[in-house]
Amino acid sequence: MHGDRLYSLKDFYFDLPEPLVAQYPSEKRSESRLFVLDRSCSEYKHKLFFEIEEFLCEGDVLVINNAKVIPARIFFKRKSGGLVEIVLTRRMSGMKWLVISNKTKKLKTGEILFSTADPSVEICVLGRSAEYLQVESNCELTEEVLKEIGAIPLPPYIRREPTAIDEERYQTVYASAGEAAAAPTAGLHFTAELMSRLKRKGVGFAELTLDVSWGTFQPVREDNLTKHKMHFENYCLSEQSAFEINNARSEKRRIIAVGTTSLRVLESSFRNGINESGNNATDIFIYPPYEIKSIDALITNFHTPYSTLLMLVSAFAGYNKIMDAYKTAVQEKYRFFSYGDAMLIL
Repeated sequence: MHGDRLYSLKDFYFDLPEPLVAQYPSEKRSESRLFVLDRSCSEYKHKLFFEIEEFLCEGDVLVINNAKVIPARIFFKRKSGGLVEIVLTRRMSGMKWLVISNKTKKLKTGEILFSTADPSVEICVLGRSAEYLQVESNCELTEEVLKEIGAIPLPPYIRREPTAIDEERYQTVYASAGEAAAAPTAGLHFTAELMSRLKRKGVGFAELTLDVSWGTFQPVREDNLTKHKMHFENYCLSEQSAFEINNARSEKRRIIAVGTTSLRVLESSFRNGINESGNNATDIFIYPPYEIKSIDALITNFHTPYSTLLMLVSAFAGYNKIMDAYKTAVQEKYRFFSYGDAMLIL
């Protein structure tokens, strides 16, 4: 809240010149820029990502999302010969998926589509669910099958076709679990070498998995934020990771979320002062004046105007501090969103 006013959608507008939306990753992962915002004094520092080590101490725990992006973008053919693009966004059960499509309104319930790469792989349209379609495949869409028929689903604001570089760079170096339709992008800046260096310094890493869904790009259409409904995303917080995080908190060591996805899990699983382990789903929507209790610092990318992610970082850092910092980032020509630069909020 600002004074006694509630925030609405229009409060989260800022002028973002189109060229600042990164279309390609930086040449080297850890050489993207790093904007350091200290909440206590509103001071800014401009660094490169590998210099993050200066701001991390022995005993800090970085909470990373190890979700793996699957080749979720698939082309299918209708019986009429028409081409249909599908992005798998969430597995409902074994062979049933929630998907988005460029032909959502035209596809009929009961219609069968055939993969253009392997016509033996079929999906049947079961019906619509808001902006999504529910479909069922005739075989399990395993990692091997998807590698054959699918491609990396680049975000909608990257206006180009995916290339070989995206297979490597739109994936964190520690991706190992789950089925994400989008990358947990704050983690894209880490290299194995940087992680080793931080570990030698005594910085810990705790892993969790949140299957980032396509809903992360869904626009907020309500000016009244209380009316916006977030998508559900599945997550897993292991007993080991919960123990490491809770232990750090009890010893007054810092818990630093790497990305808004890690923060969503930490905030969703936080009860009575601790994080509870388990498999669950969250549709938590964090925006000011929500008070974030589970972390001490956040590593995140720069988010687009009006996005739920901008609202989340505003809740953590303070609305005015974030909007001022973003204004500076635009002036300093930081690169925005998935392939863009990083921000460390202390």
